[in-house]
Amino acid sequence: MKNLALATAITLATTFGLVFGTMPAASALSWNWNYSGTGIAASGTFTTNDTPNDLGFYLISGISGTRNGETITGLQAAGTSIPGNEPFDVDNLISLNTQQLTGNGFGYSTSGGNYSNPFFASFLPTPGYLEFFSASSIMPDFENLGLEDSELPISFSATIITVPEPTSILSLLVLGTLGAPLALKRNNLSKLIQKKLEKVS
Repeated sequence: MKNLALATAITLATTFGLVFGTMPAASALSWNWNYSGTGIAASGTFTTNDTPNDLGFYLISGISGTRNGETITGLQAAGTSIPGNEPFDVDNLISLNTQQLTGNGFGYSTSGGNYSNPFFASFLPTPGYLEFFSASSIMPDFENLGLEDSELPISFSATIITVPEPTSILSLLVLGTLGAPLALKRNNLSKLIQKKLEKVS
């Protein structure tokens, strides 16, 4: 029994070392986001880096979701403008601060050929969030001639999705498995003591 417990512990420790030796460190965070305004409803998820900059902003690297029933098809590259909103570049930064977007905001495209750029408008009498919406062109070869382009106030919110770290789950499994042989050994020892006591009495 002693040899079995030792062999089990060695096997688990080796597996534990191999798994943790090859497991990459977490490098991304997942977020839920949403915003709404008059005739506007958008929501989805972001992927960002896991370390904020000096001002507390994380860089968005991926996006998914919908806007008014249209599927979001891509993230506008940081340092570029959504079509129809030149020369206002997006920076794709998000924060947990009270002001969650910068004055540049993030940009994305939708399955309907439209583009959106939510941002924080500090220039308003009462600063708040706006969405610049660039509708697809109504005429071929005439870029950015959408009649439905708009810039409207929105309410914006984003939160980090809290999920258990994969390493934490694995640690609990390994510790639980390592504890099993010890529990069995303790159980057998108590049975042996009980038998000896019965013989004595």
